Amino acid sequence: MTHSLTNKLLLAKWWKIVAAVLMCYTIIAGLLMPVPELDILNETIRNAYFHVPMWFGMMLILLMSLIYSIKYLRTGNLRYDYVAIEAAKVGVLYGILGLTTGMIWAQYTWGAWWNGDPKQNMAAIAMLMYLAYIVLRGSISDQDQRAKVSSVYNIFAFVALFPLLYIVPRLTDSLHPSSGGNQGFVAYDMDGWMRLVFYPAIIGWTFLGLWIASLNVRATYIEEGIDLEPTANPKS
Repeated sequence: MTHSLTNKLLLAKWWKIVAAVLMCYTIIAGLLMPVPELDILNETIRNAYFHVPMWFGMMLILLMSLIYSIKYLRTGNLRYDYVAIEAAKVGVLYGILGLTTGMIWAQYTWGAWWNGDPKQNMAAIAMLMYLAYIVLRGSISDQDQRAKVSSVYNIFAFVALFPLLYIVPRLTDSLHPSSGGNQGFVAYDMDGWMRLVFYPAIIGWTFLGLWIASLNVRATYIEEGIDLEPTANPKS
């Protein structure tokens, strides 16, 4: 049953159309719609439509990777392992893009590309942790052993992700919103116009990441000779 659901989602078109529409809307509205006139931030607040939704998308996509790693450990089916690794790769891509857009934002608002801010440091450590996951897979030649070891690592990596990104930065002084006692953007900076773009942007960036992951999964299925079409009686 789970195979069939996964394959149907890979082949479905509606959510890909939604992703394309929302991304076009995010880019156009994000650049053209009015934003609050705030000291220091000024027009750079538009980065909230890109930097922040990428992190939300990253977390959701890495959660998907975690779920499929657990499914692999429960069933031993390599299909789930392929989904887990491709989702993790997209999550790392989003994390790197999030760090890059964050550095650009920091340069304009804090005066330096990298301030050694706890949020920046912990985000970098988290990405290195997931890059190690990808490297680990490449270092093991046996397919089943690679899937088992990397799935276990993936679980521990995700468990460590939340403390690194959301707990440690709150325990120390930080320039970053929502860390070190600072309020988040939603609390005091976002007006109604921004919310009209920000929330669809989260959905759009997440669906775009899932779309990229699904293309990679389909390519892997083809390379491994796995039938993508849903079967009448799929194995669990």
